[in-house]
Amino acid sequence: MFLGLDLGTSELKALLLNEQHQVLATARAPLTVQRPQALWSEQDPASWWQALQQVMDHLQRSHPTALSQLQGVGLSGQMHGAVLMDAQGEVLRPAILWNDGRSGAQCEQLTAQVPDLSRITGNLAMPGFTAPKLLWVRAHEPELFARTRRVLLPKDWLRWKLTGEAVSDMSDAAGTLWLDTALRDWSDTLLAACGLDRSHMPRLVEGSEVSAFLKPELCHRWGLPERVAVAGGAGDNAASAVGMGLVQPGQGFVSLGTSGVVFVSGARFSPNPAQGLHAFCHALPGRWHQMSVMLSAASAVTWAAKQLAFADEASLLAAATQLPEADRRTAPLFLPYLSGERTPHNQPLATASWWGLTAAHGREALAYAVAEGVAFGLRDGLQTLGTSKPEIQHLSLVGGGARNAWWAQLMADVLGLSLTLHEGAETGAALGAARLAWLACGGALDAVCTTPPVTRSFTPNATAHAAHSQRHTRFQALYRAVSPLI
Repeated sequence: MFLGLDLGTSELKALLLNEQHQVLATARAPLTVQRPQALWSEQDPASWWQALQQVMDHLQRSHPTALSQLQGVGLSGQMHGAVLMDAQGEVLRPAILWNDGRSGAQCEQLTAQVPDLSRITGNLAMPGFTAPKLLWVRAHEPELFARTRRVLLPKDWLRWKLTGEAVSDMSDAAGTLWLDTALRDWSDTLLAACGLDRSHMPRLVEGSEVSAFLKPELCHRWGLPERVAVAGGAGDNAASAVGMGLVQPGQGFVSLGTSGVVFVSGARFSPNPAQGLHAFCHALPGRWHQMSVMLSAASAVTWAAKQLAFADEASLLAAATQLPEADRRTAPLFLPYLSGERTPHNQPLATASWWGLTAAHGREALAYAVAEGVAFGLRDGLQTLGTSKPEIQHLSLVGGGARNAWWAQLMADVLGLSLTLHEGAETGAALGAARLAWLACGGALDAVCTTPPVTRSFTPNATAHAAHSQRHTRFQALYRAVSPLI
């Protein structure tokens, strides 16, 4: 029996998996984001621990026999967040999250200070990454910075609470801008540029290795065996790839979560920082991946549903489907940059807007524009992957947004790719975390990282793709026109 724990932005998920690839149970606990100022995005790590205890207590009540047979735990989580701890292990301030945009000036500072940054990390300095956050704290909260003795990523702080050990994995560490991504080791140059050194960092393991063991008192509390291994785990997207069995070069997915991601596995380190493409370590040894990231995907639909007074996201998407085909060609365009943007613009100050409104447009047209605008943002990201060989023809589809078949078909039509939905796609990261625990406990890669059964496929319609391509050209021109005004 293996447990996957996925610390997301909006919820913490737990998943129990057995060696027959059966998901025996899942549990969820909601989380909220605090935005005390413009561009800020924070969470109290204490809320993560409360959520973890909530899901574990639930599983202990509902599946005590399964927990009594637990062999390993795997961790997945939102990347880039900064948890600052003092010498006593106390958290010094709320964690600054991946979608926080306050550190734009610090990105410029770090790039100027370390001209080799892109070569070392394979990435541009962006406010979402961890290193600029620490430079911001050093500049604006110097007393707190002086007291900082450890910096942990969100899931790794949960590991510290579970095991007492400060450890990270390669895939998550690659999102800090402190990792030499090709060498899979901390970069002393980049740490020094932020006023840090290796003593501030967790030790590094591969995602499929044992990182530590659960504290005995927690094993007793939840009815677990006396010794339970905790795998290195992975950042949420690398974990989703493991969960969907996408670990071979050329395999990948589109994720419709809070953020939107196009992810492709590779056998080597292949950076393309000029267009904001991310090059990270994969969760397995000797493997890397490329990833484009847009900051507002399903979260844009959530925002629009609230602003347009729909009951929920499903209601907004249902309304979008009611817009007649002919009216879709004249619908407004929506720039989905509610929290700035990463790929391909690397612009934390980018803003969202509907453009092309007339008196003839109603809520259905606005709803349609939002769903299409997110798809256009993902198409921008797909184009940054370049002309890979062989050319990408098919990707899997993961994330909560994948539950809506109409939106999934729209994605296929916009991207011009076949998209496949697999069993467990909504819990891909938690499933991947459980699989990494399985590998850490001795499971064989080919037996563990299988592709779950296909539940539905979405094939692009050539006519629809051509129509969307014309609108996408206007979408790109619109951003170029308004970007000088930011």
